[in-house]
Amino acid sequence: MNRNSLLPLTETTYYIMLVLQEPAHGYLIMQKVEEMSLGDVRIAAGTLYGAIENLLKLQLIERMEDGDNRRKVYVLTEKGREILGQDAKRMNHMTSLLKGSDDNEEI
Repeated sequence: MNRNSLLPLTETTYYIMLVLQEPAHGYLIMQKVEEMSLGDVRIAAGTLYGAIENLLKLQLIERMEDGDNRRKVYVLTEKGREILGQDAKRMNHMTSLLKGSDDNEEI
């Protein structure tokens, strides 16, 4: 299997892309990432908008018009969905290897 050069995604990028399976604006992205990560990942505005710019350049997300000029709404592109799925598959494979070991039951 040839790994895509965009993989692995960073934890922050992975969470942002998870959120953007549905259209969302910046503040909502920050809230949902914190919620999904059970408070472990908190994204500052500067970090978020840097990540968004990078994801836009890579064509993994796109800006949507929502009729409200006060906020910018983003959503995953088809390419973004594909990359997110590939990274999830990669992590699931690694996790399955861990589950096969009796020595790691407490992890």
